[in-house]
Amino acid sequence: MNEYETALFKDKQMGFFIYLGVEAVMFATLFATYMIFTPGIKDPQPSDVFEVKSLVLSSLFLLSSSVTLMVAEKGNRKGRFKKLLIGLGITLVFGLVFFGLEVSEFYSYVQDGYKISTNTFLSAFYVLVGLHAAHVLFGAGWMVVLFIQLGWKIPKSLFSEKLKIFSYYWHFVDIIWIFIIVLVYLPYLI
Repeated sequence: MNEYETALFKDKQMGFFIYLGVEAVMFATLFATYMIFTPGIKDPQPSDVFEVKSLVLSSLFLLSSSVTLMVAEKGNRKGRFKKLLIGLGITLVFGLVFFGLEVSEFYSYVQDGYKISTNTFLSAFYVLVGLHAAHVLFGAGWMVVLFIQLGWKIPKSLFSEKLKIFSYYWHFVDIIWIFIIVLVYLPYLI
């Protein structure tokens, strides 16, 4: 990368960090809303709804996807194309499995009568966790675009920038999930 490209990438990074800051404020607002309205005034309560098995399984896939993304990043840095493809591919699969598990969790809750309109706790829960799931789905779409760009054989330095920016996003989404585990689920599963 020449000096101009390096400066341009620093600007892109700064812009993306500002975006992540805005996202962090939005999630903080949703966490605060959840904390204010949970537990709800009327039943059901979180301990009636949440299941350990669902949380552990979905967490295993999403948090493992950060490790596989790091494998992809390392493969990219070292010029190991196969390692990059495998790492990014597994990250995509893990993200989609997580999303599927979240949809399944929401579906089973609704089938049990725990709808978004049932009480304030469930409303706050569905908005917070649902928005996180939407971010995972968006990240999966972003990974598909990265795969397409690999096929187009864009310059390595440009692809590396795109992968780096994506990794900031994906790790941010994983960090939000850790906060969801600690603040949303664990207090009512322990």
